[in-house]
Amino acid sequence: MRYIFTLLLSVFCFQVLIGQPIKKEVQRPKLVVGIVIDQMRWDFLYRYANRYSSNGFNRFLNEGFNCENTFIPYAQTVTAAGHASIYTGSVPAIHGIMGNEWYDKTLGKLVYCTEDENVKIIGAENALPQSPRNLWASSICDELKLATNFRSKVIGISLKDRGGILPAGHAANAAYWYDSKSGNWISSTYYMQELPLWVNRFNARKMTDSLYKSNWNTLYPISSYIQSDNDDVKYEGKYAHETKPVFPHELSSQIGKNYGLISVTPFGNTISLSFAKAAIENEQMGKDSVTDFIAISLSSPDYIGHQFGPNSIEIEDTYLRLDRDLASFFSHLDAKIGKGNYTTFLSADHGVAHIPEYLSNHKIAALSLTSLTTEIANAVEAKFKIKNSILSTANYQIYLNDNLIDSVGVEKAAVKEFIINKLNKNSNTLIAFDTDEISEVNLPSTVKEMFINGFNTKLGGDIQVVLKPSYFNGWVTGTTHGSWYNYDSHIPLLWYGWGIKKGKSNSKYYMNDIAPTLAALLHIQMPNGATGNVITEVLK
Repeated sequence: MRYIFTLLLSVFCFQVLIGQPIKKEVQRPKLVVGIVIDQMRWDFLYRYANRYSSNGFNRFLNEGFNCENTFIPYAQTVTAAGHASIYTGSVPAIHGIMGNEWYDKTLGKLVYCTEDENVKIIGAENALPQSPRNLWASSICDELKLATNFRSKVIGISLKDRGGILPAGHAANAAYWYDSKSGNWISSTYYMQELPLWVNRFNARKMTDSLYKSNWNTLYPISSYIQSDNDDVKYEGKYAHETKPVFPHELSSQIGKNYGLISVTPFGNTISLSFAKAAIENEQMGKDSVTDFIAISLSSPDYIGHQFGPNSIEIEDTYLRLDRDLASFFSHLDAKIGKGNYTTFLSADHGVAHIPEYLSNHKIAALSLTSLTTEIANAVEAKFKIKNSILSTANYQIYLNDNLIDSVGVEKAAVKEFIINKLNKNSNTLIAFDTDEISEVNLPSTVKEMFINGFNTKLGGDIQVVLKPSYFNGWVTGTTHGSWYNYDSHIPLLWYGWGIKKGKSNSKYYMNDIAPTLAALLHIQMPNGATGNVITEVLK
């Protein structure tokens, strides 16, 4: 034994003397899988839990780690800001994606979060060119590429362009999204000059048409959906080709012509995860010693939730079907990558409010409002003789026409004060305030911080409007999100796989803690604008 020890010590000393490095590889999973479910409220983890399978959501709950008390740290709870914040570990004030769109006064127009006129779409015609150019900060995927000298493969996938592009970051191998006109998965010249052969083969299958053939009926007898509202209610939206928003939903008549409808069915999740499986297999992700990253956003729950509401049978059935789709996806990963060889997290970009009429029917105050813009603009015209004083409204912010107000010799501060006073007299408004005075607004400190985190000084509006709880600018049917309130900001955060403990925590964490936690897990630098912290409870 002494001889063996002496021999090993001699080898070590010899390696040091000749300058040969002592090999100790950094331990990492073969693949990281990010799953963001668009519009998933935290309570959906438990609302339908008695009918979830053992291998879908329950794989996280029984074998992984559950951060029960996870919140969005800013006020504009919308898709683009959510995806950007998860993957940059930052907030809109820093990473620059303060909404799905915002008004840029220097350009004089509304800007869509991922628009980029310097690139071209590939795989479709007459689609808006897209790239991550408007994202100012690096993502965790960018940092993985940097840490591996760009040997890692990174791919983003989502029905929505923003859901695929923003998570994948700037240095991704590819981001793919769904074209509602052709039913194809597409990309842009930011990433490649032409679609890979495997993508063309997948598109040629016309999977959307195949899924339409079976229509959409409930998985179980409709009478068993006791966690949901009645099926035939007037405040739910409906498909354009249907007379009522009730099961079964007929889809077969849309074969070959309405490819966008798939997004507003649970089969949008099915096709997204099928495409993700194809990407992993064809791009040989997780097949070598270098960690790869696939960022998947599942958009259909958002489309369905907006139309039918979070208490609809449609949403319950969507999550029961999604649970099955996730189980199939994890089984695929187990077979192709190996159970224990990959790390995955599951979260959401935002939650959603109940349909106001549904709450009102149960004596809970709620209201869907039409926009106040016209009323405010008319009042400004009457007071100051200024037409078109408001350039735009976005993210519950009002953008004033600075040049016009200045040209007529009126002080902008006076116009601001007038509008704010008028808004604060409105019974539907909780508070309206000047965004220049955001640090002084009369709100609890934690709520005030959410507005500070969400306000970007270069892209934000002049006045912030905050409506009462369960009040929002909406429509006659359906619902929406976008507020700081818990129904919009309390999101699930589940972890599973390589390097992850088993357990749960009720400590308060935030969306922007996800990327720093992944950075710690992977032993890489956290994204350059990250403001979140490592969730040490999660890591082995």
